[in-house]
Amino acid sequence: MSDTLTRDPRAVAETVTDPELPMLTLADLGVLRDVATADDGTVVVTITPTYSGCPAMGVMRADLVHALHRAGFADVDVRTVLSPPWSTDWISEDGRRKLAEGGIAPPGHAPVRADGPVPLNLGPTRRTAACPLCGSPDTEELSEFSGTACKALRRCRSCREPFEHVKEI
Repeated sequence: MSDTLTRDPRAVAETVTDPELPMLTLADLGVLRDVATADDGTVVVTITPTYSGCPAMGVMRADLVHALHRAGFADVDVRTVLSPPWSTDWISEDGRRKLAEGGIAPPGHAPVRADGPVPLNLGPTRRTAACPLCGSPDTEELSEFSGTACKALRRCRSCREPFEHVKEI
């Protein structure tokens, strides 16, 4: 590990990959919110789950702690914050490019909601996604859920290949 990484806890934390989307770092995904060093030398890392109950949070936390310990930081505190809630808009442009290169359609812009109660919509959510393999916009949803709850399974009508799509939230 380079001297820059061992001196800068943020640089170390930014190398940790997402356990469910390993082509992305937690920074690419927008889950890594803050890295600071407390007065006593403890590295305090703040992360936000992609959705409530995300099963990968424990692995993310452990991977951050292990990476920082390997870089020489003895005391590490990983904290979870829920507000503001994570949004797919937090995925970096580099992260969106990496998703597409990995065969996963990146999300579009997250829906904008007014302040106040979340409206109840009993109809199906209509999402669109261009095929990350051939670029065709002519795709269909096969399943609302894929390998993880934050992805849908789609198929391209042009090249007929199935692919995953990160759902906008």
